[in-house]
Amino acid sequence: MMPSTRPPKVRAPKDAGLTLFELLVVLIIIGILGTIVGPRVIGYVGRSRTDVAAAQLGSIQTSLELYYLDVGRYPTTEQGLTALIAAPEDVPTWRGPYFGQESGLTDPWGRPYLYQMNAETGRVTIGTLGRDGVEGGSDESADIFRN
Repeated sequence: MMPSTRPPKVRAPKDAGLTLFELLVVLIIIGILGTIVGPRVIGYVGRSRTDVAAAQLGSIQTSLELYYLDVGRYPTTEQGLTALIAAPEDVPTWRGPYFGQESGLTDPWGRPYLYQMNAETGRVTIGTLGRDGVEGGSDESADIFRN
């Protein structure tokens, strides 16, 4: 009889693989890490929206200054910030557009930026009420305004 050329069978030890207890321990560790790291990540996202809003307000303010140089006054409250993109009918010296896209006139929370022109002083106020959309607040819900 010829010797067999098949390799001998190797059996896996009985403790190969993970037990239910080991899986539960891993899931608990992942849960603990998620509760520690999750709020920090959400905080960074909120802070970045606030930073984006401040940067956009700076760009809008620059565009308003360019509009002022051409027209001699800021857009009226009724004309609003859309006067930076489309020429108002009663402004013959308009040479815009002064701002790139209309989507840039919306804050990071999906609401249009607020615009108010003070007729007495001729100055404007632009801003956003933050995440909550109401006056006051802190952190991501803080109001951001520029005069």
